[in-house]
Order: sequence, then structure tokens, then C-alpha cells
Amino acid sequence: MSIITLIGSGQMASALTFPLFENGHEVRLVGSPLDDEVIARLRADNYHINLRRTLREGVKYYNISAVKEALAGADLAVCGVSSFGVEWFAEEILPILDEDVPLISVTKGMLDREDGTLQTYPDYWASRLPVGSRLRINAIGGPCTARDLSDHAPSFVAFCEPDLEELAKIRELFATDYYLISLTKDVTGLECAVALKNGYALGTALAIGIKEKLGDDGIDHNNMRSALFQESVKEMLDLLRLAGGGTDMIMFAAGDLDVTVAAGHSRTVGLLLGKGYRIEEALAQLKGQTLKAVVIATRTARAVKALARRGIVSEDDFPLLMHVNELLNEGKELNIPWGKFPGTM
Repeated sequence: MSIITLIGSGQMASALTFPLFENGHEVRLVGSPLDDEVIARLRADNYHINLRRTLREGVKYYNISAVKEALAGADLAVCGVSSFGVEWFAEEILPILDEDVPLISVTKGMLDREDGTLQTYPDYWASRLPVGSRLRINAIGGPCTARDLSDHAPSFVAFCEPDLEELAKIRELFATDYYLISLTKDVTGLECAVALKNGYALGTALAIGIKEKLGDDGIDHNNMRSALFQESVKEMLDLLRLAGGGTDMIMFAAGDLDVTVAAGHSRTVGLLLGKGYRIEEALAQLKGQTLKAVVIATRTARAVKALARRGIVSEDDFPLLMHVNELLNEGKELNIPWGKFPGTM
């Protein structure tokens, strides 16, 4: 038996308690500074008010004030904060982690630099470590919704870190007959792939909103949605190449794009924009929600613009992304640039 400490009691980190606990480990779930209500209810009856699932009896719950106690003796730490907690994690948690205990993150997202470089969260956290630190930062990516995982639906993801031998040991802690895990050294490729899908899920969901606005006119608009999905995959593949990731990671980008278009806040934003709402109106309807799609699409478009200024790419190479950015940040009306999609392969 190993001791696993998950920091951040969001939906995905909490869902991961199922395979970990069922594999016989001691599981400690620590709430972030925003999770006191979640932890209080879990302590009462194991019910997670956001995940809307009852966790296993025997999982141990901690408030953030007891994080050092929760980390004592741990064999693995898991970062389960939202993408909006990345800086907090760097400032408050990284300095108290045992360098000899590996860390794996389920937080999806990335940063953009002024020169157009896309930086993964593991790379960013590594840059915040003291010189000579031995802390190994691994990450999880792939198409997996928290509620499906909690319900034991077959889920196929990847774990990434340069040392595959050590990564295989971490996989053994998590793997079950329903939680399937590939391994890859390509941290940049996997992490960029699963981050990019949020902005492109918004773009693909525009077709769903257009369909809903038109109502039942006898046309399913499957071709439209598929065309946007196809263009999304093409643009994500090009962005993976630019970021220095392996192109085989596109399988996780495409899988994650599919599941995100099916449900979630990224889909909802795209749907509302497709129905003709302005972004301000869409955000008002989703007040209080963490909208990763808006952040990722904005950062990615900003990176492409920076690369275009350097002559590395043309903005016309990413017509769907650029139009999503227009909808989000430039006050433009919906007008999908279909004519810019065809090209010579």
C-alpha cells in the first residue's frame, strides 16, 4: 500500500480517488483555499457537492491548513488544482514538497510567452524550483471526464515524464480495468495537446449553437460540426509541431476534443456564441464558472500573433482559432471563415 496525497479537491482530483482507493492505497484529499465547503460535506457523508458523487468510505479529507500533515509520509503527491490555481500552487505548495517524492499533475492548460512560445504547466513549475532540485514533475492528459471516471466508465489517458521507468511505477498506483494509461516522454506534446482542445472545443461547438438557433429545419448540420472538428484537429496538429511536441500526441488532443464538445463549459460557451450571443452575454450566463476555453483560446491566439510578427507562421494558417479570438476579444460577430479552411495538403 502507498500513501497518495491529492492537493485540490476539484472534480478530477476527487474522481482519481476511486482508482487509487480501489487499488488499496491510503488516499488523502486536501481542499484548496476555496474548497472548505467541499471538504466539510465530504467529512459529513463522503458526498462531493460539485462532482455530485459519493466518494469511497475511507478516503481521508484535509483542509489546506493541514496540508503538511497530509503530505507527511506520502509516496506520491497529485496536483489537482484548477488552471487558475497554477500560480498559487507554485508559490504555496512546491516549496513544501519533499523533493524525493514524485509529483503528478492533472491540471490542464498552458501559458504563452511574449515570443509566441507555448509553455506547459510542468515546465513552468520546474522553472520555479530551486537550482538543483530533485523534484520530478509528471502529468496526466487525455479524454477523461471526472463523472465518467467516478462511474467507472472506461477511460484512456496518458502519463508523461522523461523517465519512463519511474513513470511506470506511478502508473501501477492508478491503473485499473477501467482507467487505462499509456506512457510517454513527450511532456510538451501531451500537455499542449490536451490544453489546446479547450479553445477548439469552443470553436467546434459553434455548429451546435447554429443548429439550435435555426431549430428543426430538417438539417442535422453534422457536416458543419465535423468540418469544424476536422479543422480543429488540423490546427492543433500544426500548433503541436510549433510547440515542439510529437505529432502522435494528436490522438489525445482529438479524443479530448471529442469528449469536451460533448459536454462541459467549453461546449456551452461555443454553443452560446453560435446562437448569436456576444461573449459578454455568454459570460453573464455562466457567471461563477471557470472558463478554461476562453483563457486557452486567447493565449493560443496571442502566441500565433507573436509568431506571425516574427515571420514564423501566418495568422491565415489558423483561421478557426483567429475567428474564435475575434469573437472572444475583438467584438466581432459570428462569421465562420469557411473559405479559408481548404488548402493543399
